[in-house]
Amino acid sequence: MAKQYFLPNSEDGKAAAFEQFRDNIAPYVATFGLAAADIAQQASDAAYFRDALNFAGTMNAAGPQWTAWKGIVLTGIIGSEPAIPAKRAGFAPTVPPGILTRFLALVNAIKTHKSYTVPIGKILGIEGAQQTAPDLSTIQPVIDAAISGDHVAVGWGWGGNSAYLDMCEIQVDRGDGKGFIVLTYDSTPGYNDTAPFPATPTKWTYKAIYRVGDAQVGLWSNPVSITVGG
Repeated sequence: MAKQYFLPNSEDGKAAAFEQFRDNIAPYVATFGLAAADIAQQASDAAYFRDALNFAGTMNAAGPQWTAWKGIVLTGIIGSEPAIPAKRAGFAPTVPPGILTRFLALVNAIKTHKSYTVPIGKILGIEGAQQTAPDLSTIQPVIDAAISGDHVAVGWGWGGNSAYLDMCEIQVDRGDGKGFIVLTYDSTPGYNDTAPFPATPTKWTYKAIYRVGDAQVGLWSNPVSITVGG
């Protein structure tokens, strides 16, 4: 079963991941032969990033106040200058840039070690959650089509299910009486149909379906049409 990437996308999620690792790594330092200096640096990184993240929020909140004050002091009658945010007492010491790079280097050293196990990874927060497989009988691509210069750009994506699918079969009906024919079996979202445009305005219609191995799965997309040529 496929897994999600262990590190969250959000900065707050990353801060929490750094802290979970910091708070649970101590019993495994010797197991994985980690340098004490690297562990100490990661702890400093986690503390500073959390403080920097919180302070950035404070500064963002202060921005609109100063924007408003700028107008008041220029043309207003009453008002008072907003306070300038200050770092809290005990703000973590500054660390060198590269928190994420250092963290991923530690994670890589652990996950490639012969003693690494998934249960340890879960304790440290470096194992991604299991992804639930979609119902392949109902999965359906969403596509669009637009003229881009001298070709039609057919847009499609995995819908978050790339781990369970192999490719997308796209068919086209060029309005020539042949009906739908296979245009491509694509494994990279987005496809350029470079067939020459006809001399007179003609409607081209596209539809798509996902594939796993040699078989179609799920439902055909809703067809999309576009007029080309002329």
